[in-house]
Amino acid sequence: MARPKFYEARAAISRHLIEHHGFNMVAVEADWPDAAAVDRWINGQPSKGDRPFSRFPRWMWRNLEFSRFLGWLKGHNERRKALHADPIRFYGLDLYNMSGSIRSVLDYLEDVSPETAEIARERYGCLSPWQSDPATYGRAVLTDAYRSCEEAVLKQCTELLARSLDDAASDGHDFLNAAQSARLLAAAERYYRIMYYGGSQAWNLRDTYMADTVEHLLDFHGPTAKIIIWAHNSHIGDARYTDMAAARDELNLGQLCRQRFDGMTSLIGLGTHSGEVIAASDWDGQAEKKQVNPSLPQSCERLCHDSGKPRFLLDLAADEELHASLVDQRLQRFIGVIYRPETERLSHYMSASLSRQYDAYLWFDETRALSPLMAPEFGTSDPETFPFGL
Repeated sequence: MARPKFYEARAAISRHLIEHHGFNMVAVEADWPDAAAVDRWINGQPSKGDRPFSRFPRWMWRNLEFSRFLGWLKGHNERRKALHADPIRFYGLDLYNMSGSIRSVLDYLEDVSPETAEIARERYGCLSPWQSDPATYGRAVLTDAYRSCEEAVLKQCTELLARSLDDAASDGHDFLNAAQSARLLAAAERYYRIMYYGGSQAWNLRDTYMADTVEHLLDFHGPTAKIIIWAHNSHIGDARYTDMAAARDELNLGQLCRQRFDGMTSLIGLGTHSGEVIAASDWDGQAEKKQVNPSLPQSCERLCHDSGKPRFLLDLAADEELHASLVDQRLQRFIGVIYRPETERLSHYMSASLSRQYDAYLWFDETRALSPLMAPEFGTSDPETFPFGL
């Protein structure tokens, strides 16, 4: 039997929630403009020449397992369309892609108000030196080489959001896309400006932004909205019950969703003992297939491994006895797009309460790496045309 992977499990859970429990949105820890290109594809809309997820970490979404899930979403939406049912929507929650968001805002304004688009272009011009590498904006601010664009970006955001959703030139989702992109720019400018100061500010801004995006999506889609979120454990688990809060004064998406949607949020974590993972050694580094070290003694992963079960689900919210037995803090491993097995104890473990952090926990004792789809070089044809050639 093939060893399970986290993406396959998340896809299976998502399909079940969509087919049997009325969930109608999938939102992922990815850039808004890239996800918007995928949303157009799964809903049968023409491509705008997009090459989504072509920047670091490409393999996180450009992989065979995720592509298969998108293919299922496209087929499911085609079936829903035949039944005159609303489609499943796909969104990105993250704030990194400034250049794509600028383009989205300007495209929208060009259609509805060319004069306003010209003003916006001038305002966003002060961000343009960093569109390909926005992290350098933080360095520029610290050296006073350029003054902050925050006022201009916030002003543009306010004006765009002031437009009515009944705007005759908008079909609703065009407005949502442009408005969210304006929000993204306002948050991204602050994020890149403060990231060089260190501490918890940058992390907290990012996760608060993602939680705000979830709230905007739910408000936009109305009372029938039900959303599935894909993100790393460090974003999904409730930070209040980890060293993130106790030692670093950090909050996260899972915590904020619990606080804002009390009684309506389920947080599901995933864990493994050993196997393989695709990750980089540094930010913006090359993807590598790495062996995952066996979990440390005294960790929650080692506790799960010692059960001798290859895979299982812990329903921590429903089983009071189980919940109580896993309340105590233990080491827990967190592997994201960066994995450094040589410094794993310091780099990837922290103390956490498993049963307070999650409502449920999926365990795979051994896992295997994703199957990346190679992104084409600039200026060449796209041999795998992710996801449009699937």
